[in-house]
Formats: sequence, structure tokens, C-alpha cells
Amino acid sequence: MAPPRIPPIHCLQAFEALARLRSVTLAADELAVTPSAVSHRMRQLETQLGLRLFARHDFQLSAEGAGYLARVREALALLADAAGPDAASSGRVRLRVAVPPTFSRQILLPRLALFRQAWPDIDLVLQVSIPLLHVFGEEADVEVRFGAGGPYADRESVRLLGDRVCPVCSPGYLAEAGPFDGFMRDAEVARAQLIRSPLEPWRTWFVAHGLSLREPADGAQVNDAGLVLDAAVAGFGVALMRLRLGAAWLDDGRLVRLSEHSVESPHHHDLAWKPGALARWEVAAFVDWLRQAV
Repeated sequence: MAPPRIPPIHCLQAFEALARLRSVTLAADELAVTPSAVSHRMRQLETQLGLRLFARHDFQLSAEGAGYLARVREALALLADAAGPDAASSGRVRLRVAVPPTFSRQILLPRLALFRQAWPDIDLVLQVSIPLLHVFGEEADVEVRFGAGGPYADRESVRLLGDRVCPVCSPGYLAEAGPFDGFMRDAEVARAQLIRSPLEPWRTWFVAHGLSLREPADGAQVNDAGLVLDAAVAGFGVALMRLRLGAAWLDDGRLVRLSEHSVESPHHHDLAWKPGALARWEVAAFVDWLRQAV
């Protein structure tokens, strides 16, 4: 017979702190995590144990919770007194997340250290998805989808991140083909080479400024947001950039804005998952964390 799974220690610590302080906020402050992290850890612990540890919303312990708390405190005290290294973690879970490549590099990865600190028992498996088409290599537990938004026929979803767009180009291209006075008149836009992408069509900019131009039919076309900006850096022409997603290209001077104005994009990023998946504590933890992180 396989030995019983031992609940993760951070869940036990959250339970002990919550039972003692009777406040999610105070327990979160003591443990140096967010209140939502405390709530998710309690959900994880109760799910693994199959017990309801608190009887009321004021965090009064149930009979099972009171009995379990005594054993938890004994175990935590023994661990605190132990001279050896921390016990090996148990109860690890794997969470598969499908993410568009530029969103992953620019938005998700710079924040993942904070997720690992808050949820050390979740092993993330990141895989690349294709924006608009929602295609990825294997089944994912959570997806970051890019496009016009839901509802999706086979997924529950929530809006994650919107953005505004603005024309940009490299300093070299601006010196060669410019100047462009705001990039809001037919004549100046028509003499620029526009980088095309189905992810961010130029009609968004044209319609917002009353331009009579049609969507460009020739010139470079790129189907990844990051590669669109890299093409602009390489001097291919002017790109329509999502300002939050492309902030790094502006910050280091690789690209410059051609207008002080920006336009809300009709596209945005959603978080999506199969119906019922949010009942899994690790899915709920990631969704809640990412929504707060961005």
C-alpha cells in the first residue's frame, strides 16, 4: 500500500495561522503572501484531506478542524525544532499553460518568480500557442487567448489584458523616410512602408483618425507581435504596436512613437479553461494570481 500523501507545509502553515488569527488578511501578512494565496491554500488543504476545517465564515473551527489543528501544531513544532534540512516537499502538481509567444516573453516570464514564491508546489509547463487560431501542441489546463474575445463555445473565460496601439518605427527608418507629423493624415501614412499583421490590422488606426486608406496589400507581413516589432527595428517600415506588450522596445530606444495619440485595440488577451477546471485549486490559484499580476 502506498503511504498517504502529506499535505504541503505551506498549506499547513496557512491553516495554523488562519485558525489562530481568524483573519485571512492577518494570516496573509504573517506569511508574507496575498490573502487570495491563503484562501487557495486552504482550498487545496481541504480538498486533499476531504474535510471541512472551518464551520463558519468567522473561521471558527469545525470539530474535525479542531482535532486536525492540534496534530498540525505538533508537527510544525517538531519541524521547527529539527536540526536537519527542511523535509522534502510533497503533493506537487503540474499545471499546463498555453501562452502566445510575445505575451509569454514580455508579460508572463518577468513575473513568474513571484508565482513560484507564492505557489512552490505548482510546476508550470509553458507551451506556445498561436494567437487568433488558439492552436497549441498539446492539451492545456489554462490558456491565454488573444483575439476579439469570448464567449468561447468550449471554454469558460475572463478578460485579462487590453491594450492601446500606436505607430512606431526605428530611429533609422524615421531619419530615412520621415518626418511624420503625428501619422494621422493620408499623405504621410501613404508614403510609409506599413508592416502588416492580422494580429493588429491597420484599419484600427485608419478608422480612428478618419483616414481614407485601405488595409495595405503589399509589404512585409508578420504573424507574431514580437516579430512585427523586430521587423520594425530592422528597418522594414512602420508597425502598429500594442503599447503594453511592446514597452521594452520603446524603453531601450529600439523603436520610437510616431504619434502622441493611441487607439484602443479591438483585440485583447483572455484567460480560458475547460468548464469545471476552476474547481481545481492549482487552476484557481494561477488564474487569480495572473489577473492580479497584470
